[in-house]
Amino acid sequence: MKLQPADLFGLEQYAKARKDFRSRVIAHKKVRAIPVGPHTTWCFEDRLTVQYQVQEMLRVERIFEPEGIEEELAAYNPLIPDGSNWKATLLIEFPDAEERRRELARLKGVEARCWAQVAGHARVYAIADEDLERENEHKTSAVHFLRLELTPAMVADAKGGAAISLGVDHAHYAHAVDPLAAAQRDALVKDLD
Repeated sequence: MKLQPADLFGLEQYAKARKDFRSRVIAHKKVRAIPVGPHTTWCFEDRLTVQYQVQEMLRVERIFEPEGIEEELAAYNPLIPDGSNWKATLLIEFPDAEERRRELARLKGVEARCWAQVAGHARVYAIADEDLERENEHKTSAVHFLRLELTPAMVADAKGGAAISLGVDHAHYAHAVDPLAAAQRDALVKDLD
């Protein structure tokens, strides 16, 4: 279910609730941030993580006008899963700037090689960066937005307890988490409601 203006704290209310809300979101995100290999983390978004992002943007930008709030919701609501998919922010992480520059050039196209698999079904490859192009002719971006669309049978089997795996099968980066830990799997299954 997408966020509406009524779901958000006003700026003053958020200032009072922010510390506790932030702690709750950080704890919630822990199980939803899944490393796949040594250099990528998939941060699975849901209604709570998106609400936090919107609240922080409203706070930082001091947005309180209805039109501005609607613009932020329009920008962030597409990151909330629709019940038949998972949505994730893909972070490609190389702390050293020179290594990062070199590796982002080698990893061009990696976002399209990210996959999820519900046991007993074929891999589903990510639909990446539907909001805007994040790659150029020289390199990929360090941040991508992924949508992993599932069939009704995959959704039913995931809800029924089937194992879930994630991976990347790029020529220069091939890693998988097979299967996810129970807490990770359970968190992703909740996104299918």
